Amino acid sequence: MRRSLRPTAAVLAAVVALALAGCSNSSGSDTGTEGNQTTSGSTEGWPRTVEHGGRSTEITAKPTRIVSTSPSLTGTLLAIGAPVVASAATTPSGMTDSQGFFSQWSGVAADRGVEVLYRNLELDLDAIETFEPDLIIGSANGGDSTLDAYAQLSDIAPTVLLDYGASSWEELADQLGTVTGLESEAAETVDEYDSWVTTQAAKITLPEQPVTALVYMGADGVWTFRADSPQGNLLASLGFTYAEPAEQFVAPDKRGASGVAIVSSENMSAALDGSQTLFAVSMGPKDVEKQLAADPLLANQPAVKGDRVYAMGTAAFRLDYFSAKQTVESLVSTFGG
Repeated sequence: MRRSLRPTAAVLAAVVALALAGCSNSSGSDTGTEGNQTTSGSTEGWPRTVEHGGRSTEITAKPTRIVSTSPSLTGTLLAIGAPVVASAATTPSGMTDSQGFFSQWSGVAADRGVEVLYRNLELDLDAIETFEPDLIIGSANGGDSTLDAYAQLSDIAPTVLLDYGASSWEELADQLGTVTGLESEAAETVDEYDSWVTTQAAKITLPEQPVTALVYMGADGVWTFRADSPQGNLLASLGFTYAEPAEQFVAPDKRGASGVAIVSSENMSAALDGSQTLFAVSMGPKDVEKQLAADPLLANQPAVKGDRVYAMGTAAFRLDYFSAKQTVESLVSTFGG
């Protein structure tokens, strides 16, 4: 049984919807039904009961065959060593490999023999059943959401759907560790990353502060990441001082996903006036930082005038363990003293 999960827009719009759904407030403070990320219940030994977004799932034994219907969660599953046998693939783009796995973890997936569950986010229940999973992990939000098919998925195997728009990848690692019985592996992964970031931060000579990270949308303006977004938190962890756009210039009816503020082209310069350094996050096209710096509407913006517009890379658009490391390595390469 096959059902399309894709919006009927261009590929770029699909990628935006998928990735920006995960630009969250990393405090995970959303307490709505789908925002509640508490994975609690009887989680000592097996069986264990997992509560997720108002749903309750019993997992009888430690999973050995996990399928992921959410490419946005697959990277974190791989990071904690979860036994993923197959993952849904998104529409191939500049952010993915040729089959639609995100580039930051596609190599790891290949090394571990992870197969394509189905392509182009077209939910295929028959394909899922073929893999004989003992646990299905999916998303309750975003372009890869399988919330509408929760009952059907649960008929195949225990199913847990998480709202990755309400959590950082570190929080998701903790939640997925509880679900999969890999609590210690999840904690070790986060601790290793935090220690590594501290080491990398010491290598950086900071440019003029404060900084702002954004997605340049051409005539449609910019999508700026807020200070509490994963991108803002990553920069702060490296010692950068982060500046949000001036709120009066943020489009009131287009505030974007959590963690993102949308600014129209005519308001870009004023909204970013306090930013001394800009980071352009690419959704695939090369040299997006050059396109941003060449926009005549930004000619008087301090970072543009001072030639301090830098690429933050495609990996920074959707942060998980692997893409966060790639982004940090890129920043160290740019600013390492």
